[in-house]
Order: sequence, then C-alpha cells, then structure tokens
Amino acid sequence: MNKIAVVLMSGGMDSALCVAIALKEGYEVAALHLNYHHRTQAREERAFNDICNYYGISRRLIVDVGYFKQIGGSSLTDLQIDVPKAKFDKNEIPNTYVPFRNGNILAIGASWAETLGAEALFIGAVEQDSSGYPDCRAEFFRAFEQALNYGTKPDTHIKIVTPIIHLSKKEIVQQAILLNVPLYLTWSCYTNEDAACGECESCLLRLRGFEQAGYIDPIRYVNKANE
Repeated sequence: MNKIAVVLMSGGMDSALCVAIALKEGYEVAALHLNYHHRTQAREERAFNDICNYYGISRRLIVDVGYFKQIGGSSLTDLQIDVPKAKFDKNEIPNTYVPFRNGNILAIGASWAETLGAEALFIGAVEQDSSGYPDCRAEFFRAFEQALNYGTKPDTHIKIVTPIIHLSKKEIVQQAILLNVPLYLTWSCYTNEDAACGECESCLLRLRGFEQAGYIDPIRYVNKANE
C-alpha cells in the first residue's frame, strides 16, 4: 500500500507547494480543506478543488468550522473589522490572525490521518516571511506532534511535516516553479474573490515573493501595476 499523507490545503500557493513536495516524496495525498466562514471562503474552496483536480487527488475532505466566525476576533471572519492594507512588522500580530486556527486544523487533520492510517500531516506554515502568527512557529509544531502522538492509538505514528517553514516567499516561488506547481490556480487574497486586491498583507507578501524571484504572478490583480 502507498504511504498516505494528509495535506492541509487552503488553496494558496504555500499549501499547493506542500502537495507537490508530498507527491515528490512518494506519498498518496489526502487533501483537507476547512471552511471557517471567512471573507474569501468560496474562492479558496474553488482553488482547493482546482489544485486537487490538477494533481488528480480524489481523496478530499472539506470540513465546516463556522465556529471561528462565532468566536470572532479576526478581520477574516468579522466584516466589522477592517483588513489592514499592509503590515510586515513581526512585533505586532495583525488582526488577520484567526485565534489558534492552526491548532484546530491540525487536530482535525490528525483525526483524519489516524482514521486513514496516514504517516504524515503536511502544513504549509511559513515562519520567515510571515505575518508573525504564533501558531506558525516551528516550536509549536514540534510540541503539537508530541501531543498528537500521546493522544492517539499506540500503533498510530504521525509526523507533522512543515517543509517550507524556513523559506522566504521568494524561495517558495522558486521551489513552486521548479516543481511545476499550478500557481495560476492558487488564491491568497484576504478580501477579494474575483481579482486579488493587491493591497492586503497576503497579496503584498505574495507579490514581493514573485518580484524577488524574478517571475510574474499569474493571477489577476485589481491593482494593474502589480501584474
């Protein structure tokens, strides 16, 4: 039997690269996507399915975690809170942080991985060029892996794999190009679902990565100067 990896997929380029890496390492990918009633939910789900179709991934699970909207505390789920236009200061966590989202995602992923008999749980967290989210740090994933294996059956051994955690956005773009990741199918914008805004932090980090890598971002932006 093929070894299985559950890959957490938002529909963005980081998680798409994780899919390519998992496949290159010989895993059969089981794709997990979460809908948490955020601003670009429909567009991200479309990107998730497009990427799965591109790679021929048939084992997919989409989980509704709308309780994040009920909990609140993030501009991604609360339309009354404005999404900041730009922020690269890691000393202050932006309001786009969804409280302990990765902890919730990993817990759901671990449940599915244990059910499938998967050996690995891939997540496209980035620590270097990131928004400074506390649940995107390497020490968090090491601690969570330990807790995961304490809390599952004795014959369950799941490793949390963070293959791009120490890469810059420039390096992520370069690796994605090298592995023929369909970047034109991915979506990163925090606010728009038709053309990316080009102004939110996620767009700016993505655009900066493409610019530094020497490539043109294939998705469409409202701000034509960034195309």
